[in-house]
Amino acid sequence: MQIDETNRDLLALDALGGVLILTILLTPTFRALRVILGVPFVLFLPGYFLVSALFPGRDDLEGIERLALSLGLSLALVPLIGLMLNYTPFGIRLWPVTLSLFGFMLAMTWIAQFRRERIAPKERFSIDFSSHLPSWGEIGGEDKLLIVGSIIAIIGAGVGASYLASNRHGEEFTEFYVLGPGGMMENYPTDLEVGGTGTVILGVVNHEYQDENYHIILTLENEPLKEIGDIQLGHGENWEKRITFQALEDGENEKLEFLLYKDDSVEPYRRLHLWLNVRVSK
Repeated sequence: MQIDETNRDLLALDALGGVLILTILLTPTFRALRVILGVPFVLFLPGYFLVSALFPGRDDLEGIERLALSLGLSLALVPLIGLMLNYTPFGIRLWPVTLSLFGFMLAMTWIAQFRRERIAPKERFSIDFSSHLPSWGEIGGEDKLLIVGSIIAIIGAGVGASYLASNRHGEEFTEFYVLGPGGMMENYPTDLEVGGTGTVILGVVNHEYQDENYHIILTLENEPLKEIGDIQLGHGENWEKRITFQALEDGENEKLEFLLYKDDSVEPYRRLHLWLNVRVSK
């Protein structure tokens, strides 16, 4: 793509996105610069590139209208891209979101440049970087309202994003699961002989955003079979262990329960169960 006065705005803003990516990559602890570059990257640039692709002509929109529409479309596009990422293996994380937005901007750059080249040079939208900005007194009343509203919206969105980032706690819970002996949700030991043993794999994952102590009690028809104690996990840590139990009496549809307790709680925090058929060996 040749650089000229009709695409310098697009390439300059693409370069800003590239600087943000390099900042994240090379200075992961320099958060202030990431915020300074990240706010326009999220709240303005996606909409600006889309507006440039939709309205390539100089007279398609007034400057203030282009600014306000860029802001509004950005606020609509970013959650939509995040929603689509949420249904992919990548999820809503820093790099997938950043690269998706940057890829969108590059695609819109190509489309905007393609459409600008299809109209007369004098009719193309461009930004004259050498011209002076109008003074506040030269701006009309409606345009002033749009400028002030846009600034307030950008500041509000930036403050809200910063607050959410600094107070980002998801749902607080503990994941508790039981797997078959092969480590899958299948082939559970549900048919046993009296005196025979069954094996399962129990797992606990701490999503409580704090350290937790757990213990597990196995019961068969409300009678204790086994206790596993002193499971200490920090946030995000997991515990998984192969557990063997024994059935001593025959019966059909007997309820084998796995009870997860937090700390010294009297009531179970999570419950899982299997139905067993225990028969006398012939």
